[in-house]
Amino acid sequence: MQPSRPAKARVKARAIAQRRKIPTTLLAFPLFLIALFWMATALFAEEKIIKSHAYAILGEPKYAADFEHFDYVNPDAPKGGEMSTWTQGTFDSFNPYSLKGRAGALSSASIERLMMSPADESGVRYGLLAESLEYPESRDWVIFNMRPEARFSDGTPVTADDIVFSHELLMEQALPSYREAISKLVQKVEAIDTHRVKFTFMPDVPRDGLISQVSTNPAFSRKWFEENNMRLDESRLVQNLGSGPYVLDTFNVNRNIVYRRNPDYWGKDLPVNRGRHNFDKIRIEYFTDNNAALEAFKGGVYAFRLEQSALTWATQYDFPAVQNGRVIKEEIADGNLPISEGFVFNLNRENLKDPRVREAISLMYNFEWTNESLQFGLYSQRHSFWENTDFAATGIPEGAELAFLRSLGDLIDPAILTEPAVMAHTSGARQLDRRNLRRATQLLQDSGWEIGDDGKLRNGDGQAFNLEFLTDDPEIERLASGFVDNLNGLGMNARLTRVDPTQYTNRTRARPREYDMIFDQYGTSLVPGLGYQQQYGSEDAYVSNFNPAGFADPGADAIIEKLIASKTPEEFAVTTKALDRVMRAERFIIPTWYKSNHWVAYYDQYEYPENMPPYALGYLDFWWYNADKGQALTDAGAFQ
Repeated sequence: MQPSRPAKARVKARAIAQRRKIPTTLLAFPLFLIALFWMATALFAEEKIIKSHAYAILGEPKYAADFEHFDYVNPDAPKGGEMSTWTQGTFDSFNPYSLKGRAGALSSASIERLMMSPADESGVRYGLLAESLEYPESRDWVIFNMRPEARFSDGTPVTADDIVFSHELLMEQALPSYREAISKLVQKVEAIDTHRVKFTFMPDVPRDGLISQVSTNPAFSRKWFEENNMRLDESRLVQNLGSGPYVLDTFNVNRNIVYRRNPDYWGKDLPVNRGRHNFDKIRIEYFTDNNAALEAFKGGVYAFRLEQSALTWATQYDFPAVQNGRVIKEEIADGNLPISEGFVFNLNRENLKDPRVREAISLMYNFEWTNESLQFGLYSQRHSFWENTDFAATGIPEGAELAFLRSLGDLIDPAILTEPAVMAHTSGARQLDRRNLRRATQLLQDSGWEIGDDGKLRNGDGQAFNLEFLTDDPEIERLASGFVDNLNGLGMNARLTRVDPTQYTNRTRARPREYDMIFDQYGTSLVPGLGYQQQYGSEDAYVSNFNPAGFADPGADAIIEKLIASKTPEEFAVTTKALDRVMRAERFIIPTWYKSNHWVAYYDQYEYPENMPPYALGYLDFWWYNADKGQALTDAGAFQ
């Protein structure tokens, strides 16, 4: 007679116990042990560790672990020459992480991060300081395996301890909005060994976006900060020691800054860097305004311009160097999500809290007249925070978006469920559109503002409606002047105040904010990310520099939670459309214009890859210098 299966199991278990010295008393429960075994197996399976060279928020990375270079670069691009360009304003610091001072252009060029983003994918990170990362399926933590060869520019190694120090420094001295956001997400950062650093996340926060967030933490040198007694929250004309390809070379305050390529840069042969960082030097010239900068460009003071002014682009690029071919003027396709920029209300101002008032003010901006009269018809009207993409809200909500909006219940205005998404209004050919003027007047009356005997808007207490538009940009001053005139035609005491860059910085960063309206922008993305909470979340609304309106809305908060947690492009599209719809209904920014091309002009000594990526122009990154052409221009006296 053959023993039964349980009997066989007991015999086998006793044999194992004798070899491993397992107490035989436990063997009275063989089925219990089997159950424990399967439970342990299941737990182990749940904690499967994922290890990869890249991390994608949605979908899969484009490039495999053994890729040689990004598709859009020229891996054989020559090294050498100088890229020279310009910027407007002033600088008195090389520390971009502080609210104090005005940091010089490219002040963060020396700082690298654990991972980097390519220019042909959205929401994907590839290893830079870290050669790989590993994390459980739960994403409760992530370990970055750092490259042992990574070095700061002084030759000292970049270690896990430096990453821990960098996190601690940011949490102590970085911008308040950053500290408050990260403190709720990251529980602990620890160096496991010299080249492995572990981020453990808070137990009760969504995991989506956390790995991507910490992968872009800057890497500072503990040794340099401590030996030099430096702080991250101070203004100073000393650049933070970093590990990047460029270091500060020379500077003249408020005149120019020169960075030089570090010939001993540790990462020059990495696949993520092949074909990049091709210039020996990058020089930035400072000018007080666009006109002075353009004249300097014509005279050969610098060699590359990324033009932002439609007036300048349309009327002032017919000078001799363009005509004889020394300067190339061209438009290069821009596949980026259009910037959500426009006239931003300070929602903390009492007279701007009513959305009817904000709608009335917005009706006084005439895009059609501005574009044709001041911008030469070169722009398109922006409506959405996700303009020109499949993520923009359109028409009346339906399908999955409608179901999601309904699930929010009382957190949103019920009208959002039945009315089309708010679109930018249209206007006539004249600067002041009479139809919109009448509509705006009615909206103001409905919200308690009446035209007094003096022709000025006044509330029930007899107070006039004062509105200051603040700017430091002469181009915005030019484009907003007609808008301000129309506001005065509506009965407001509206004025446009142009201040110097330092005053502008101080007033826009002050809390409470010291402006009624400014021209500013909001960031959105083609993938989920924690940045939405800083841009649009209620908790940081008062302190965040990324939320110039101070926008705060419980419905938007609930949508952002779901948006960040999106697992598929379809889920992301539902949440972006819902958030877009809710924010547009609040009218905290008057949408203005956008364009789908980069406007560039440069002396014919620069070249770029034939296969340009959609998400970056890359003139400071993967363009290169043609030495023969540069010498010919120099011999011809093109440069000063």
